Amino acid sequence: MSSVFFFITVLVILGLLEWYLYRGLRSRWHTWSSWLNKVVKYTFFAFLLLSFMSVSMMYFFSSYQPRWLQGFWFSFVIINLITKITLSVFFIIDDIRRISLFTRNKIQKTSKPENGIERSEFLVKAGLAFAAIPLTSLSWGMIAGPYRYKVFSENVKIPNLPKPFDGLKIVQISDIHSGSFYNKEAVQKGVDLVMAQKADVIFFTGDLVNDRATEMEPYLKMFSEISAPMGVYSILGNHDYGDYAPWDSEEEKLENKKAIRELHDRLGWRLLLNEHVYLEKGKNKIGLIGVENWGAGFHQEGDLEKAYKGIEAPVKLLLSHDPTHFDEIVKKDFKDINIMFAGHTHGAQMGIETANFKWSPISLRYAKWAGLYEENGQYLYINRGFGFLGYAGRFGIMPEITVMKLQAED
Repeated sequence: MSSVFFFITVLVILGLLEWYLYRGLRSRWHTWSSWLNKVVKYTFFAFLLLSFMSVSMMYFFSSYQPRWLQGFWFSFVIINLITKITLSVFFIIDDIRRISLFTRNKIQKTSKPENGIERSEFLVKAGLAFAAIPLTSLSWGMIAGPYRYKVFSENVKIPNLPKPFDGLKIVQISDIHSGSFYNKEAVQKGVDLVMAQKADVIFFTGDLVNDRATEMEPYLKMFSEISAPMGVYSILGNHDYGDYAPWDSEEEKLENKKAIRELHDRLGWRLLLNEHVYLEKGKNKIGLIGVENWGAGFHQEGDLEKAYKGIEAPVKLLLSHDPTHFDEIVKKDFKDINIMFAGHTHGAQMGIETANFKWSPISLRYAKWAGLYEENGQYLYINRGFGFLGYAGRFGIMPEITVMKLQAED
């Protein structure tokens, strides 16, 4: 699909949605109180204007803007779209009701006055109330959510864990997406919080940048502060291959790919490229496997068979960016891998999460999308992401620093 066709398609869809809602609201808002009339009218047109301006900025001027600003434009489109789709559901229900009533009257050849005007009013106002939820929550998420780092802690019992590793503290971060950052001071607080956990070893599970190695330059010194006694180990994510950016040549893309890998060395992190290493304490060791990106429907350079070959350890940990790798490959063919650490989903950066319940739109795409999962003695942990991409905020699903302690079985 060409970019011009995509741009026109988006504008047509947005235009039809706005026209449909405008017609429905225009026929009613003159009957409302002055304050409600003004709130609905001004909000409707403000987000209409902002959305169309944002689409235009993303299409015509994207090459002249930093990536973080593009994220803001995209966020305004998303907020407007989700809000007005929510409202349109109630309008559609009302239109179906009206058509059914009209059809019934035609068939019965009656002209009963519609007692449903009150119902229409109820549906419209209920729609406005429900539409206000994504409008306010996602807008607030852009203000208060992007850097509201949260520590998630888990204790996992592992059979055959060598005694010296009992209580090993692993800190995991994932999906930094440095190209989306716009507040260095806030990012520094996140880095400080990582170091405050006093990890024995730190894992980074991919997506250092959005597209280009240069995105990390302003934050290189900051993230190089991340260290641990047993080292920092990292892998690549799907965004670390430059597949989502326009390049003048294949050579330029390959140079960027090389530069992204070199960033890990400059950070002092040990990048694992389809290989394994050992974490050692005296004569005891556990295996650490790291693969390149492998995801269902995404870039696949991960070779777990190659990375696994020759490993000899009573406990095996795996770093793999995309959680679909667990269900598709790991639990079927590598049953002695004890824990896989992943990221990728971000938890959609929006949703509901309490002590006993969690839901996110990303659950429609991924059965496993955040937190700890266990199947037949194998564990998968999915980090919710340190950074953000696309929607320049977080609501309900906070940026995560994972702390996992390994425990020997009694």
